[in-house]
Amino acid sequence: MNSVKRKLLIYIVTFNHEKFILDVINRIPKNLVDKYDVEILINDDSSSDSTFKLTYQFIDNLKSNFKFKIFSNPKNQGYGGNQKIGYHYAIKNNFDYVALLHGDGQYAPEYLPKLVEPLDNHNADAVFGSRMLTKGAALKGGMPLYKFIGNKILTFFQNLLLASKLSEFHSGYRVYSVNALSKIPFELNANDYSFDTEIIIQLIISNLKIKEVPIPTYYGEEISYVNGIKYAYQICVATLKSQLQKKGIFYDRKFDIGEKDQKIYVNKENFYSTHSEVLKIINENSKVLDLGCNDGYIGSLLKAQKNCFVVGVDKIEENKILKLDKFINHDLNDGPPEIDYKDFDYVLILDVIEHLVNPENFINKLKKCLLDNENLKIIISTPNIAFFVIRFMLLLGKFNYGKRGILDKTHTRLFTFSTLKDLVNQGGFSIISKKGIPAPYPLAIGENLISKLLINVNLFLIKISKTIFSYQIIYTITPNISLDSLINKANQESLKKIKEI
Repeated sequence: MNSVKRKLLIYIVTFNHEKFILDVINRIPKNLVDKYDVEILINDDSSSDSTFKLTYQFIDNLKSNFKFKIFSNPKNQGYGGNQKIGYHYAIKNNFDYVALLHGDGQYAPEYLPKLVEPLDNHNADAVFGSRMLTKGAALKGGMPLYKFIGNKILTFFQNLLLASKLSEFHSGYRVYSVNALSKIPFELNANDYSFDTEIIIQLIISNLKIKEVPIPTYYGEEISYVNGIKYAYQICVATLKSQLQKKGIFYDRKFDIGEKDQKIYVNKENFYSTHSEVLKIINENSKVLDLGCNDGYIGSLLKAQKNCFVVGVDKIEENKILKLDKFINHDLNDGPPEIDYKDFDYVLILDVIEHLVNPENFINKLKKCLLDNENLKIIISTPNIAFFVIRFMLLLGKFNYGKRGILDKTHTRLFTFSTLKDLVNQGGFSIISKKGIPAPYPLAIGENLISKLLINVNLFLIKISKTIFSYQIIYTITPNISLDSLINKANQESLKKIKEI
């Protein structure tokens, strides 16, 4: 009994290709039907020549085992936009694979079986025909020297940023697993030629496997519609943006994919950060209340390095908490937990206040809980929305929330040094010290000499202007004496002086 053939869509994108399209169709290997259930979809992108008419007449009279379908976009969709139509068609009609073929004959249709084979063997999620795998083949095939050099430079840059090892990013000869396409938001990509780069980035971010197969290079009479300088700029921006998004600097929905849930708290004790500052500020053998402790990481450090007694508070499953002395499951949006605060030496509110629905209400309630414990110190930190990178983004008209960083999309409030000062002062607290924290460069580029240099430069700039160059704000504050206590103390002092008269 024969197994069911896998469905293969050969998708030919064409625009003003009346000289080439019939030859391309004729060169598609006929034996593909022996192994696959093949359909050829040709989509004419609103050509101004006779591409559609010639193609329709040709396939209408063609005796072939292939199934044919022809579309004609009433309005030009662009190279990327045209691809979106074909890939959506493949998903909607339950194809297993979709092969992208250009209607100008630049890529040899004869190589289709070799490109589909790795998908058939489950060795890849996408297969690209590469003109660069065979040394010297691209130039021998007629690739202009300037295009060859540009391809090499751009590919090196993209591999460096994406930690990939592709021989080239700029081949348009590709076969995709339709299952892989269904996992990425390709419909959000650009409608122009940068589409090809953006879909590669999406595959890489999603940890989908790309395999390359060597193909011959052919340059003939085909007309190139690519503006080389614009194309190079666009793909550099897209590649850079996808990586900066990981650092919480930029955000684009098309690259918001494929990332597994990350550790709730990231280790920042080994460089200048809120973590290292807290470890420096808190004395040994102190009793610490960590409000918004997340997974208890900073508390576990205080226990291990400072022998502190740590109570953690957060709304999280207790089995996800690192070992603390005590854990209280509580939603801080309801205010601080109802516990006895008088025995604590420190209260931590690290990167919490910006997540609360009503920070003012929380601070007011906290002040009432603390009564008149003047010896208690509260350490509070939050991102600085006035950081120079955010200012620059605003200058460019960008203000995009993302998964992490200053514009983390879970943030409900944004603070500067001034607005955080107003919040704590008006809540009944005095500021003992304030510091600016540099950006976490080691998290972005690793703990190395460059990240150390950047932190030192950032610290120097913070000395010039905390408000502009601080990535985070950290205040040490203490509760003010309540008016009731001041009345009592004033009355007692008055009675004391009366007795002395």
